[in-house]
Amino acid sequence: MKKYGMNRRQFLGSSALIGGAAATLGTGAVLSSCGGGNAKMPKLVPLRPLNELYIPTLTDKAIDGKELKAGIIGCGGRGSGAAINFLNAANGVTIVALGDVFQDRVDGLRKELKEQKNIDIADDKCFTGFEAYKQVIDAGVDVVIIATPPVFRPEHCRYAVEQGKHAFLEKPIAVDAVGYRSLMLSAKQADVKGLCILTGTQRHHDRSYVESYQKVQEGMIGEITGGNVYWNQSQLWFREREKSWSDVEWMIRDWVNWKWLSGDHIVEQHVHNIDVFNWFIGEKPVSCVAFGSRQRRRTGDQYDNFSTDFVYENGVHLHSMCRQIDGCANNVSEFIQGTRGSWNSADMTIRDLKGNIQWQYDREAEQLNYQQTDPFTLEHVNWITAIRNNKPFNHIEGNAISSLCAVMGREAAYTGAEVTWEQMSASDQNYLPAELSLGAHPAVNAVIAVPGA
Repeated sequence: MKKYGMNRRQFLGSSALIGGAAATLGTGAVLSSCGGGNAKMPKLVPLRPLNELYIPTLTDKAIDGKELKAGIIGCGGRGSGAAINFLNAANGVTIVALGDVFQDRVDGLRKELKEQKNIDIADDKCFTGFEAYKQVIDAGVDVVIIATPPVFRPEHCRYAVEQGKHAFLEKPIAVDAVGYRSLMLSAKQADVKGLCILTGTQRHHDRSYVESYQKVQEGMIGEITGGNVYWNQSQLWFREREKSWSDVEWMIRDWVNWKWLSGDHIVEQHVHNIDVFNWFIGEKPVSCVAFGSRQRRRTGDQYDNFSTDFVYENGVHLHSMCRQIDGCANNVSEFIQGTRGSWNSADMTIRDLKGNIQWQYDREAEQLNYQQTDPFTLEHVNWITAIRNNKPFNHIEGNAISSLCAVMGREAAYTGAEVTWEQMSASDQNYLPAELSLGAHPAVNAVIAVPGA
């Protein structure tokens, strides 16, 4: 990875160590360990020094400490969910400001917070419009939760860091190269200011994934030689246009189906699975080729399936597959092959080369020994604990890299060309309009990408 200004160890540091000092798994019952080790097998050789790994202590709640006042930017489904996750993660936290482009979204979350958590948001702390993010950040909050459509997240993060706020950014955090570079700069500035930045790849805070990561790094599957990652599911939600909606209002309300807002579903959703492979291997791809198409999507201008071959610097190939079409076989999982065996997230097992289970995550032990098992809440537990401990915690780089990997796959499928990391990271591609208004938008009549054209 040196040709891209980052070697293997530095990448691991940016995507894992930056989250905090190395730690062991929490006390209590061991989470793993059903499954048959083989005493005759050769000694494990760690993939990297184990004391350099970031293994979070996944407690049920964050440590107590100073009160934290949060503002929510983006009050739709994910923003509302993240707000509740934040409140469930700790004592002494509250929400004091809300912002969204649309009034009905603000009103909906305001009502939910009152009914579920008895939190009243003052009238003068509720903001609407494209500048609402600045008003929320400037409303006397300590932390911000950013769950706007992905195209806006780099700019919202930039302003939050500029104003010295700890932040949560839902994934993906970039949909284009300009957004990626903005985030990499924000990551450096956040470090200088000692800010804690959480990103929404919650598998990094899921006990089954964290312990799997630890086992793979200990050498249980040997050197990683390849993998397959999947997010195949039915058609995602969509919104039919109402007569009173302008182009941009419809697009934002239907944002998950428009590539300028979401990045396409390989970026918006499948980034989770690509990120898992990057995390485990400690690398990023140098090139990819892909294909995809639009078969049955109802709205928007993006594809509904992708198949991508990512090539990593050490020659390892990752096959990435994602689809959102009704009536097809579904699979959301990751599989990683090594020289000694393989890991499969579908059943959280490590198998040897003959298919014998060598380790399996113990979900019964987790249920017995922990009250909180939701990774969407546990990520907030880690974040709040880091803030209160004044510990380094910055996940921007790793998520930005994974987001741009997915952008590479998208562009390879749209064009039919091989796309390299060097090309993509230096590209001037920018999906964010220079001026924002709830008026017309040319993409509403966009021609669907045709590979080879």
